Amino acid sequence: MDINQTIANYSKQPITRQLLKSWLKDYKRPNDKISALKSECLLTSVKRGIYIAGLKSYGGRPENPLLANHLHGPSYLSTDSALSFHGIIPERVYSVTSMTIKASRDFDTPIGLFTYIHLPLPYYAFGINMVRLTSEQYAMIASPEKAICDKIVNTSGLILRSISGAGNYLLDNLRMDEEVLKALNVQMIKEWLPDAPKKESLNFVIKLIESL
Repeated sequence: MDINQTIANYSKQPITRQLLKSWLKDYKRPNDKISALKSECLLTSVKRGIYIAGLKSYGGRPENPLLANHLHGPSYLSTDSALSFHGIIPERVYSVTSMTIKASRDFDTPIGLFTYIHLPLPYYAFGINMVRLTSEQYAMIASPEKAICDKIVNTSGLILRSISGAGNYLLDNLRMDEEVLKALNVQMIKEWLPDAPKKESLNFVIKLIESL
């Protein structure tokens, strides 16, 4: 097996250490070979046990939502990262934020900061879609409705106490477009409400959208 070519063939997918060792099963010292591949920039370690193809075997790399799903799972892309992905907020997002049922934590990697925020079940499981990123890549990403709810739920100190307060936050602060909000499925949010944190704040979001 040509290990360099194999890595290049997998350049658009995260590569686990287990998979890498299966490719290196004929090597007496597979760990030494992995270290050599990293030194030669043919392999990049993103976190312990997860790699991507290095610059010298570059044929692209996993999109951030896909990589985020693999770094700490189960998880799905949400809040600002998902809002930006869906084109709901205009700002470019520099860190990659996901929700998880595991403990909250950050991974400062060679390709950027990946942040994970704990959410309780069953609320965590609502509004997650498998989204096609490219012809070869798919990732779990919050629906627009869930991304907005997650943003409100996880913004420290944010309590929406009126319809106008919800409007100020979504339309003025986050600069969301009214037409985008009007297209959201409020019935879906209503179904999540009994199990959601910050129920009152989310209820004012529903009322705002219904008033547009």
